[in-house]
Amino acid sequence: MTNRKYFGTDGVRGEVGGPVINAEFALRLGYAAGRVLAAKHPSRGRPAVLIGKDTRISGYMLESAMEAGLAAAGIDVLLAGPIPTPAVAYLTRALRLVAGVVISASHNPFQDNGIKFFSSRGMKLPDEVELRIEQAIDEPIDYVGSRDLGRARRIEDAAGRYIEFCKSTFPNEMDLLGLSIVVDAAHGAAYHIAPHVFRELGADVTAIGCEPDGFNINDGVGATSPERLIQEVQARGADLGIALDGDADRLQLVDASGRLFNGDELLYAIVRDRLEDGPVAGVAGTLMTNFGLERQLKAMGIPFERAAVGDRYVLERLQENGWLYGGESSGHLICLDRHTTGDGIIAALQVLTAMRHRDLSLADLVADLRMYPQIMVNVPLEPGIDWRNHDGLQKAQKHVEDMLGERGRVLIRASGTEPKLRLMVEAEDEDLAQKGIDVLQSVAL
Repeated sequence: MTNRKYFGTDGVRGEVGGPVINAEFALRLGYAAGRVLAAKHPSRGRPAVLIGKDTRISGYMLESAMEAGLAAAGIDVLLAGPIPTPAVAYLTRALRLVAGVVISASHNPFQDNGIKFFSSRGMKLPDEVELRIEQAIDEPIDYVGSRDLGRARRIEDAAGRYIEFCKSTFPNEMDLLGLSIVVDAAHGAAYHIAPHVFRELGADVTAIGCEPDGFNINDGVGATSPERLIQEVQARGADLGIALDGDADRLQLVDASGRLFNGDELLYAIVRDRLEDGPVAGVAGTLMTNFGLERQLKAMGIPFERAAVGDRYVLERLQENGWLYGGESSGHLICLDRHTTGDGIIAALQVLTAMRHRDLSLADLVADLRMYPQIMVNVPLEPGIDWRNHDGLQKAQKHVEDMLGERGRVLIRASGTEPKLRLMVEAEDEDLAQKGIDVLQSVAL
């Protein structure tokens, strides 16, 4: 993992008006990315890049600044408006563009925003390419000649193209007739897309979280706040609830009883169904993946490996091993036999495929998966603190690991998107996990 100045695990992200998420930085980032990407594709004539965004009010400002920077570097720009992150990945590949740009802070509140890139193959840019872009950000802007400046145009049918792509990942011989679904788009990028996908496949759809106003993205709705969805599913007697986050690359599901299913359980449902078609070469998770999923997959003869936290690193592990399926507990799920990146809508369709194949409820589909209790807390991490070599934290971690033995595990890591240290204890028994967390939290950083 390359050390980078601006790019975290999921692009550049921060508070709008801060040192990186502002119009000036976006202009320089657009120009730097344009020069690097143009150099990578010298034989393509005039390169073109797609820009998509979520529904934050700041998206207008950042979109305009990125467009200007790219145009100054001689890059044509296609503007897709509000569309999910995985839609940008799909359209970039389908339209044979040199890159795609997403303006989104995913599950963060509206005060934040971010910028991330997809390669021409519809995958997150490798670390080394992001590093080259970073190195070019602080260089002077040397505008191309007036005749070579990039042009911009809007893609009016971006949403429709993506809706059809999502539907194509669901078996032609199946439909969702007779199924009542509540779809929560978190007032985000999929607000005008997700309900149509499931409705056009035959489901009776109730849409919530589909009225963005620029300020309400992820505000009490969506995959990071599923309480509203649980209430709606139970109040309406629906069969299923689908929760996406602000940029629709994250998924959680709720069944008729109000039970919430996380990414590990949903990944298991998908992999279990894929076994009907033949062997599954392997599955990739992260350091946060529940130990119960790892044990169950290995019992089924399926190799499992952990990557660093972040869907980009899960994808890298899948590519290294030639595997197809992976994901995060948070709901980023990757099915490389369907898409090049994590996609909340497509992942939901794969779970629904598994339910239809076996004629089982979601609870029955994952009934043999024993999840270990995980307790995680976030503590503030001040700049400059060397938490890896903190004597008190090291002693506390060793104490908890000795206490757990083979009945659990400890994970301590810094967030890739926030100034926080994440402490996690996982154990066969919830009381034991809580005791471990209490020990870790008692350390003053």
